[in-house]
Amino acid sequence: MKHEWRKLEKDIYLPKTKPELIYIPKMKYITIEGKGNPNEPEFSKRVSTLYSIAYTIKMLPKKGFVIDDYFAYTVYPLEGLWGLTEAGLKLNYLDKKELVYTIMIRQPDFVTREVFENALQMVRKKQFLNYLDEVSFTEMEDGLSVQMLHIGAYDDEPRSFSIMDDFLIQNNLKRRTFFHKEIYLSDPNKVDQDKQKTVLRYMVNK
Repeated sequence: MKHEWRKLEKDIYLPKTKPELIYIPKMKYITIEGKGNPNEPEFSKRVSTLYSIAYTIKMLPKKGFVIDDYFAYTVYPLEGLWGLTEAGLKLNYLDKKELVYTIMIRQPDFVTREVFENALQMVRKKQFLNYLDEVSFTEMEDGLSVQMLHIGAYDDEPRSFSIMDDFLIQNNLKRRTFFHKEIYLSDPNKVDQDKQKTVLRYMVNK
């Protein structure tokens, strides 16, 4: 039976369209960092690099690699941790050139650094990718968080952030960092902007 995150981890990946408090445990990710406008080609190249590795990890057993405790699964969605440079924080408007980000794809618990390195070597042999050497394997724990489902264009996210900000005030919560998490549930190349689904998440303290 294949592990389907959409069905088995709904609390994490399919929240309601209103803010809710949730605890996100430590998880494994492949990640890559960047800076600048996500509409520029460099961002898409970084995303492609991550997916190349993610799908290679998924297919390793079919290539003869034995992975302890392996189970069939659906590749997890792309996530992004977003913030601004010091210069960007001083502006009274959003300059996308000043965005800083870490994009990532979660990995099942059975993925180890050795599994990641094997996949990396396999991808390197098959294709040339500019950002392959910048990909890392790491663990992250978002911990106590406030999240909600945003439906609409990315540029319309401030509408949902405003709702989340009100929720923090009403529940006496504070953000631990000015970075926020986004999880992309829709393919922007296949879904109209007004129907795109994105999980928005703040990491918070009581």
